[in-house]
Amino acid sequence: MYNQEITETILNGEDSFNQFKEVILDSKKLSEEMVAFSNAEGGNIFIGVADNGEVKGLSDSQIHSFNQLISNTANENIKPPIYPITQIVEFESKRIIIITIRKGINKPYQTSTGLFYTKSGSDKRKISQEELRRLFAESKNLYADEEILMKTDISDLNLQLFYQFLEKKDSQVFTELKSGRLLIETILKNLDLIDEGHLTLAGNLLFGLQPQKFSKSFYIDCVYFDGNDVSTNRFITKERIEGTFSDLFKQSIHFLKSTLKRYQDSENFNTIGRLEIPEETLSELIINAMVHRDYYINSSIKIFLFWDRLEIRSPGKLPNSLTIEKMKSGISIHRNPILNSLSQYILPYSGLGSGIKRALSYYSHIEFINDVLKEEFTCILKRKELKYI
Repeated sequence: MYNQEITETILNGEDSFNQFKEVILDSKKLSEEMVAFSNAEGGNIFIGVADNGEVKGLSDSQIHSFNQLISNTANENIKPPIYPITQIVEFESKRIIIITIRKGINKPYQTSTGLFYTKSGSDKRKISQEELRRLFAESKNLYADEEILMKTDISDLNLQLFYQFLEKKDSQVFTELKSGRLLIETILKNLDLIDEGHLTLAGNLLFGLQPQKFSKSFYIDCVYFDGNDVSTNRFITKERIEGTFSDLFKQSIHFLKSTLKRYQDSENFNTIGRLEIPEETLSELIINAMVHRDYYINSSIKIFLFWDRLEIRSPGKLPNSLTIEKMKSGISIHRNPILNSLSQYILPYSGLGSGIKRALSYYSHIEFINDVLKEEFTCILKRKELKYI
């Protein structure tokens, strides 16, 4: 890290990626900070810098002692061990230690006393059970849509809906099922829709009789606000959409088609007019939110319409190494492989990961925000001033 970068960091103060410590007194406190960075996005600990940004510096004996403490803490007080990089830097004629902790690849990390931490702004906090499950899943390549819903069984499936899907997906298997040569349980098991006699999350979301009975937070909140501020208590219309994947998609599109403005692109005023935001774009973004959201987070998808914009908020940041630029170019990572594979037979969805690219091709006025701290991905579509409504 260069002096100019250090200067800017210290001037900006502590944040999610940089922590200041005048001294380190014991391995317990240090291990908690290291664990928090490892379970988050990584970061730096500046030793010899006070909380207010004043550079205090370190003596030779302190540098020797702290280096030993850092090494021992990383190896002995954190499970699994981490491998930080330490630098001794001369800054403002004083020496400080910068500990760089990389984003962990074997999450979740814990202290030797069994405590799990992550970053929360410039501070740290204990990890919730929900977050802990998600971190375990990330490290072991587990998928939320494969999870078994223990309170369910095959009687909770809408079999008529499943038959319609199966006939479209594989007519030969459907014929063998109807003739009795194949059991429904075998087909459902092969498609990862049931496991050990219970529905998986994917089975419930796609074909459940009452999906929200067993997956209570997985619905869509639609609100048309009377203004441009989400904190206002005034709204024009509000709706909670529940049901299967097909229901969520169709009703969300209906909500937007009934609230967005239309404009005439010809002299024939007897036509219904075109939506201010193309339906193709709306479809791609809603499907993207449904298929690729993080189902380890118990929260709803939110469709918020304001006077000047439309926001589609999806629980979960972008997975792993995926960035907004990669996503816009058509690269994707499948967070929910069962939903990704089977949704193409239920929704207008290709499953190829190019939905964002297609959405932009129909409507370019879209901003994407990957909020790591809030664990939320948001699509913001600017509404244009229209001449003829």
